[in-house]
Amino acid sequence: MPAARESLLDAAYTALARRPWSAVRMVDVAAAAGVSRQTLYNEFGSKEGLARALVRREADGYLAGVDRALATPSDARDRLTAAAEWTAGLARDNALVRAMLTGCWSDRLPSPTLSAVPSSSAVPAQRRADGPLPSPGDFVAIVRDRAVVVLTGPGAAKPDTAELARSCELVVRLALSCVAAPPGEGGVSDLVRSALYRQLPG
Repeated sequence: MPAARESLLDAAYTALARRPWSAVRMVDVAAAAGVSRQTLYNEFGSKEGLARALVRREADGYLAGVDRALATPSDARDRLTAAAEWTAGLARDNALVRAMLTGCWSDRLPSPTLSAVPSSSAVPAQRRADGPLPSPGDFVAIVRDRAVVVLTGPGAAKPDTAELARSCELVVRLALSCVAAPPGEGGVSDLVRSALYRQLPG
């Protein structure tokens, strides 16, 4: 039941915005989603399962936004700048994404282990959530590699792939530094463009 699962994840996310994860009760999440507590447990298995599913959904949402930014019809610098701005902006607005990208989990948040956990769930989405979750280093590599694929795709100029990978990783790491220490005037865009000015064609 994908609709119920999404409603439950939405309810959990909303509850987390109001109180620490330790104070979020499964019965309240179920009530807010308009389903029974048994449905919640059938879908996620436990509060830990709910936490893993919530983190997995936010990770997937972040990466989907990266893909959209990289798909904008523009040059390599503009695409990488858009991905960096998405990264910094979403991390500013979403505490779970910020924690995932930086590895700094506050006491208010769930902090599931990144390694896979044993799963006996009959729900495919939960079995995926029970698998390994990305670390900050994993996100750097995933975004770098996706950017390289897009920027060397059909119709793209063929730059040195190793150099392009370094430039893409630099952009991701600059964006993450802006999450930790927000930039001043000019923001993420100016930092990324300055870093890429000599490295990539306009």
